[in-house]
Amino acid sequence: MEEAQKNVSSLDHELAQWELQQLLSGPYDKSGAVLSINAGAGGTDAQDWAEQLLRMYTRWGEQSGYRVHLVEISEGDEAGLKSATLEIEGRYAYGYLKAEKGTHRLVRISPFNANGKRQTSFAGVEVMPLLEEDLTLDIPEKDLEIKTSRSGGAGGQNVNKVETAVRITHLPTGISVRCTQERSQLQNREKAMVILKAKLMIIAQEQRAQEIADIRGDMVEAAWGNQIRNYVFHPYQMVKDLRTNEETTAVDDVMNGDLDPFIQAYLRQENQVLQETAV
Repeated sequence: MEEAQKNVSSLDHELAQWELQQLLSGPYDKSGAVLSINAGAGGTDAQDWAEQLLRMYTRWGEQSGYRVHLVEISEGDEAGLKSATLEIEGRYAYGYLKAEKGTHRLVRISPFNANGKRQTSFAGVEVMPLLEEDLTLDIPEKDLEIKTSRSGGAGGQNVNKVETAVRITHLPTGISVRCTQERSQLQNREKAMVILKAKLMIIAQEQRAQEIADIRGDMVEAAWGNQIRNYVFHPYQMVKDLRTNEETTAVDDVMNGDLDPFIQAYLRQENQVLQETAV
């Protein structure tokens, strides 16, 4: 009986995953993902919040069986980080994580406030598909500004003394990508170009989606300042997604990577919207 119960539980989990994957029909949903985190309003608290989100997404990726690599990190002035980029390799990583794009809001008693006051801080999450390095997308050289710098941090003589870090800015859009993962400037440049191309392709895709949304007239712009989820650590504990109303009081579980309920709720809602639009 015990073995049968385990088999049923395992079958239920696999069936739930199969049902979710049927909702992932976008052109890049089966791809890996590149997830970027940027500290927003809130000073040191926001930079500390960005670091907590980095840990949360890293744990989600590892628990989901994906290969997670830190591509770029910019340390905070006093604590936490200003920005970081994760590369998450594996099928459907982008399909799941696209639900996380947007502004994440934290409310807590600030450990950086001597008076123990409650602090609200923000961090932005951007998600792109992890595309193949031979992706064909013609970007004129004149549209690019390429700068190099030292990677900094631990890593040895080459990392600290040679300008291996690469930042590429797409001048027409102002989009900037920085890569410090590899030990050579050439490798970092190639990696940064792949990420930049992915960003530009997603922007083009979203522009087409926005044209359809304008006809529907009910889409809220997913821009900085429009938080998608609130994380409240004080005076009570709750994580609530403002798009789907999915919520939980198990804050510690969420911060340790238990994001599936939020991702599933978002995917099901998006699928319902698509079905209603088709009708």
